[in-house]
Amino acid sequence: MFGNMMEKLQEMQNAVEVSKKKLDAISVEGKAEYITIEMTGNRRVKNVRIASEAPIDAEELEDLLTIAFNRALEQADKINETEMANSARGIIPGM
Repeated sequence: MFGNMMEKLQEMQNAVEVSKKKLDAISVEGKAEYITIEMTGNRRVKNVRIASEAPIDAEELEDLLTIAFNRALEQADKINETEMANSARGIIPGM
């Protein structure tokens, strides 16, 4: 029984590592008017773009950056949760 449990644990660790690599290859974007934030499925910011024609002041820029970051993070969270659940499916009963 203990050996089987250790095998399942190792299998799960391997599946998580595969999932993390997949998530690094996935890009999501959060946009707010002139701002675009690009993030990986592992919730790492890859790029911040501000349109050159953006006629905004610092306070508005801060607000838009916050909105864009949060939108990108929401998308990355959804993809991350789905991928991790998929990696656990079949290894953990009931997943």
